[in-house]
Amino acid sequence: MAYTLSEIVARLGGEYRGADVAVDRLAPLDSASDRELSFVSNAKYRKQVEDTGATALIVAPDLVDLAGERSLIVTDDPYLYFARVAALFHPAPKAVAGRHSSAVVGEGSIIGEGSELREHVSIGHNVIIGARCRLMPGAVVGDDCVLGDDVTLYPNVTLYHGCVLGSRVTVHSGAVIGADGFGLAWAKDHWFKIPQTGRVVIADDVEIGANTTVDRGALADTVIANGAKIDNLVQVAHNVQIGAHTAIAGCVGIAGSTKIGAYCTIGGAAMFVGHVDIADKTFIGGGTLVSKSIKTPGHYASSFPLSLHKDWVSNAVHLRHLDDMAKRLKNLERELADLKNKEEKNHD
Repeated sequence: MAYTLSEIVARLGGEYRGADVAVDRLAPLDSASDRELSFVSNAKYRKQVEDTGATALIVAPDLVDLAGERSLIVTDDPYLYFARVAALFHPAPKAVAGRHSSAVVGEGSIIGEGSELREHVSIGHNVIIGARCRLMPGAVVGDDCVLGDDVTLYPNVTLYHGCVLGSRVTVHSGAVIGADGFGLAWAKDHWFKIPQTGRVVIADDVEIGANTTVDRGALADTVIANGAKIDNLVQVAHNVQIGAHTAIAGCVGIAGSTKIGAYCTIGGAAMFVGHVDIADKTFIGGGTLVSKSIKTPGHYASSFPLSLHKDWVSNAVHLRHLDDMAKRLKNLERELADLKNKEEKNHD
């Protein structure tokens, strides 16, 4: 579907300048061509702007001069505006009301108006599913689950019993919500499994990535608050709490009873030990091991930079002796201080 710049601005705000051209695709600067719209948010892309074949550009007010004679949409945040245009051009599919003949719905379950149950969907007993939900092929919803309106479960998502999802939640393929947390007690010669009797409670507008796992609580619930975004292959253990609008990149591991605040950003492959609290608006760099609570917001990172193996081996030798080196350094500082005191006394 094509939109003129004036139509886009009428829907999304901003200001258009130049000819009111029509665009029907989005593209990056370096590959854009006729009838395509791109964006620029940094002056370092000046050369790409000069060379781009895009019909129109989305730019910040201070970058208008870069664009030359091209048609423009001017906005304070070009990247966010580009994302909104992408959503305009590619709206999310809507539910097609109906139930495939191979779908199974258990006794006492209620399916909301306009919801879509695709091939081989399995709904347990006493489940409540809201309006306009989309359950794609192979999705499984266990007994006593509750789903709000406009929920999308992609193929082969599994919700264990008792899980609660708010409205507009999206769960991608292969994710498992509500499996047992890793709770074990040592019984002298074997492990005794602790029943995991809590739930997983997911609030509105949350997105869960493919093959991510969110474990149910041991006694209390595992809770993910409004607007949180979780990438693929993330492990969320039992009784974890994730605050509103926190974003977590792929391959992060969060051990049990960790509390992550609101508006945090967690880089890929970060790891959290259990029972730590993370302040609101904290940024954790990729690959960071979080081994203690963070009470002050800020940017935290602990990963070593990439190096050649031979350099890493050389540095590792010194790392093994850091404690000894620290003690020797303290002794040297003490001896230097004693010498300085003696010299000052002799001078007096």
